[in-house]
Amino acid sequence: MVISSQPIDEALGQSEPFLDFQDQLSRVAPVNRPALLLGERGTGKELAARRLHFLSERWEGPFVTLNCATLSPTLIESELFGHERGAYTGAEVRRIGRFEAASGGTLFLDEIGTIPMQAQEKILRVVEYHFFERVGSSEQIEVDVRIICATNADLPAMAKKGKFKQDLLDRLSFEVLFLPPLRHRGEDIMLLADHFGSRMLFELGIDAPLRFSQGAVRALETHRWEGNVRELKNVVERAVYRAGSGTIDAIDFDPFDSPYFAVQRQVSEDADNAAVERGAAENDLSVGFKELVATYEQGLIRQALETARYNQKKSAAILGLTYDQFRGLLRKYGIR
Repeated sequence: MVISSQPIDEALGQSEPFLDFQDQLSRVAPVNRPALLLGERGTGKELAARRLHFLSERWEGPFVTLNCATLSPTLIESELFGHERGAYTGAEVRRIGRFEAASGGTLFLDEIGTIPMQAQEKILRVVEYHFFERVGSSEQIEVDVRIICATNADLPAMAKKGKFKQDLLDRLSFEVLFLPPLRHRGEDIMLLADHFGSRMLFELGIDAPLRFSQGAVRALETHRWEGNVRELKNVVERAVYRAGSGTIDAIDFDPFDSPYFAVQRQVSEDADNAAVERGAAENDLSVGFKELVATYEQGLIRQALETARYNQKKSAAILGLTYDQFRGLLRKYGIR
């Protein structure tokens, strides 16, 4: 359970979409009503929820969070409302839920669209009447909680399909705030990059000013940023760590882009082209199927050896073969 009573660092930005969103947060924060935050992954929905809390009159009270997507449907009610001892197998002691823990403050429910319908009914009752019962009890407990919810799901569409309770959606959407994606916050990209990069230099103990080359700046500013600020943070921190200095020339957006796969694809493409050229020179299929296949395989082997500087184990890895399979092909074609 996450409970916070201290403010956190402000979000960073100077673009018009960012400043407009912050203005909307400031206006709704003092109003003691639910708010719904909608945005793509990595846009900072929890950060916005914390700002709502600390700008409200509840700022001295607890800020309790729950990521609803991390819990199974059978556990969500116990997490939200608590349970009595013996309520179910394994419930050896009484436990308070998130609503009780957040009383006098704010409860932030992330990924609200994943909550099952039965739990939605109980949440609606708390929102409307401020009462609920722990699992395994009939005793009514009164709480004073402001609910802030977040999701990247289309809740109105889910409500039309009967997958989200329309009455609950109506109550939670007193105000709906849309977090701007990073690709719509052009002025903020390098501001955030400088912030994350400088902090990474300090963490690594590198005493040097941060500088992005023109190519790096261009790459950062033109990237789509599907993962938004969270993705930018990872990309910049990785770039600083790999550079080992304050000068950033190279930006790697995909750490899963294997150099071996890239080499293997290039080898295959080159071999395909070579086979086509040889086939044309030899009157296409006139040399026979087996001979063409053998020529193609030998071309792949030789190119892999050249690429790996004749290291046979690396050559085998480039072609996706075991070392024994690769050695067998070398013997088959008499390649040394």
